[in-house]
Amino acid sequence: MIATGCEDKNVRVYYLATSSDQPLKVFTGHLAKVFHVRWSPLREGILCSGSDDGTVRIWDYTQDACINVLSGHTAPVRGLMWNTEVPYLLISGSWDYTIRVWDTRDGTCLDTVYDHGADVYGLTCHQNRPFTMASCSRDSTVRLWSLTPLISPLLLNVLTEQPWEKITGNTDTAMVPGSPPLLCGKVSRDIKQELDKLSGDIRSKKLRWLSECFSPPGGSSNLWDLVFVINGQDDSLLPSSYSKGLMHMKHLVKFKTSEAQELTIVKMSKFGGGIGAPSKEERLKEAADIHLRLGQIQRYCELMVELGQWEKALSVAPGVSMKYWKKLMQRRADQLMAEDNDDAIPYCIATGDIKKLVTFFSSRGQLLEALLIAQGACEGNIRSPQTAVNHTTNDVENRQQYHSLLRQVCQDLAEWYFQDGRSVLAACCHLAVDNVQLCLQLAMGSLIRGNELELAACVGLVLGKLANQSTAYCLQLLARKYMTTPTWELSADLLQMVPDNHILLVQLCAFYPGSSAELDRFHHRCGLPSTEECRTLAEEAVSQGDLFSAVKFHLLSSEPENALQLGIRHIKEQLSGSDWTVDMLHPILDLMSFIRTDHLIQSRLTEARSELLILCGYIGALLAIRRSYCSIVPALYEYTSQLMKRREVCVPLKIEQLSAELDAWRACTQTGGIPSESQRKEFCCLERRIQPSEPAAPVLHGADYVTGSNLPSHSDLQLSCFTGHRIQGPVFVLEDNKSSISLNDALMWAKVNPFSPLGTGVRINPF
Repeated sequence: MIATGCEDKNVRVYYLATSSDQPLKVFTGHLAKVFHVRWSPLREGILCSGSDDGTVRIWDYTQDACINVLSGHTAPVRGLMWNTEVPYLLISGSWDYTIRVWDTRDGTCLDTVYDHGADVYGLTCHQNRPFTMASCSRDSTVRLWSLTPLISPLLLNVLTEQPWEKITGNTDTAMVPGSPPLLCGKVSRDIKQELDKLSGDIRSKKLRWLSECFSPPGGSSNLWDLVFVINGQDDSLLPSSYSKGLMHMKHLVKFKTSEAQELTIVKMSKFGGGIGAPSKEERLKEAADIHLRLGQIQRYCELMVELGQWEKALSVAPGVSMKYWKKLMQRRADQLMAEDNDDAIPYCIATGDIKKLVTFFSSRGQLLEALLIAQGACEGNIRSPQTAVNHTTNDVENRQQYHSLLRQVCQDLAEWYFQDGRSVLAACCHLAVDNVQLCLQLAMGSLIRGNELELAACVGLVLGKLANQSTAYCLQLLARKYMTTPTWELSADLLQMVPDNHILLVQLCAFYPGSSAELDRFHHRCGLPSTEECRTLAEEAVSQGDLFSAVKFHLLSSEPENALQLGIRHIKEQLSGSDWTVDMLHPILDLMSFIRTDHLIQSRLTEARSELLILCGYIGALLAIRRSYCSIVPALYEYTSQLMKRREVCVPLKIEQLSAELDAWRACTQTGGIPSESQRKEFCCLERRIQPSEPAAPVLHGADYVTGSNLPSHSDLQLSCFTGHRIQGPVFVLEDNKSSISLNDALMWAKVNPFSPLGTGVRINPF
């Protein structure tokens, strides 16, 4: 059957196997011409149509009826796409410049995207990654989108090892209104069939294949290849695509040598590669360049002689053993580098001046070339010409320098990818260096700072104990993400995967809304006492002088406001002294911040709420300085100052003090600042207060930068309430549905201060 839309406002369905030219069905209801129709790939007899009346209608062929009207677009609808895994997800694009994602079960608009600057026409999705879609517009751009946030509980079910019934299912089950999403398409069926064929522990494969199904294709396959290499997978099992991406260092030279050998095979062919293929000379030159960068100088010379480029061959060959030629070629290399001439490369290679060559490539942004050079040196393929008998000491020193250089190049390349909004590839760079804990933490840090939390959790679980610390932090953030109806149980499951999770479960239960019976049931699920038992334990802790336990159990009782009185009084006493540090105050402040919102916003707690928000804002500013969240430090200080101006509170802080600290931080950390002596002293005091009691994990340092942060936005309406400037990249809308900040700023803010920048006492959840 085929469905058509027409200018007469009707949708017609034809059966092509008959000789009749009359439609089997005619659907009426649109108020303007119908431009686009689409059959559902998962539900037989269901189709949708987009019209110039700005609506999308869902039709059931079997019932001969319109079963839903999706209203929201303010201009003609031009693009339509059904998701190929979740049967109720429909995406539409319009001349109003927006893309809308619909739940066709009840007609709800799940998300609206405003990033295109003109009419949206075409929509499609990736064949093997059904939650990665593309859109094209008359603004001359093609944009890629991820639908994963709309179905993220699915991957959490995979992470927490829920049964298949909570991951895949049939369309009838998935279409029940209000039910959680289920995978019903071909991609998920194929994955399950392949997993059913495997024996033994299939968790790693399950996490990989399903996370790849959910993730965009921007390096996730490369990331998983590296994870499996680190876990000891046999090289013969690596896919052919592995050599095209970021390889582990132990494979880099091996695969590049194979590539050079393939290029050299052309010598055996009389006629070369055929019409349109590179000439024999071109391929030999390419092979020679690869051999050169791998430090195989003799082979390079042979190929250069064969090509007739004697000058280069003669220039490089003496560098293997002649001190004079080494100095001469260094001078020549310096001259060519000053001219930005690639002819300097062979001179540096022959003389073993690796650092100079790596710097040369790095300065031109050719970080992958710099990486290849550094790895070749680490493997001993590139070395300085020797002029003495015993070179053991120099070789060891050089090898250490080369390894240090290699790590630096990898970090530079990772940072370049990260700042380009490609955190997955940044993680690949860290994983490629070596199987050491620091590199794994840096890789996990890139994923977490890029807000690729589900992918990071999958990778961390597969990597095992080497990534335990980072995985635990990632699971904590994921649990915070799902602290909402109806996913509280998922949050509990995630936290129960974290070692030493008692306080985390306390925070979860403290924030859990519900009746007394529901609270007791959830406490029991998390292994905590009932609310009445917690009240008794809190009183005992107070009598014993155990402040932290008293605050903890009061939060879990039916009167959590008592926790605020105890905790805030303690923090104010500490702040009144001179020897306090952030680590002394933050644990109890963080615990109190999980008081249920419906309790916190009560009028009788106005003073306590104001003091809590001020203290969280101030300590959050100090944490932001510690973590290098530079973009939100001024906003946190301003937030704290404004709360102190607007509300009558008694806290041992002064607005003048906050202003002096902010000025000192700016003068001492920002480029071009010349701090005064008083500012130096103030900043030294700040540094002492924020100094961590234990070395901070890499995942806790460095600004967040999510995918798409470097892309332009076409909306003038989305201005940051922090700066007043247009937001570039993803936007986070605050609870008043008017104020906005960038998603990057929202993520960093929530990690150091859980309360909204609007000062309402509402917790924000941008994860």
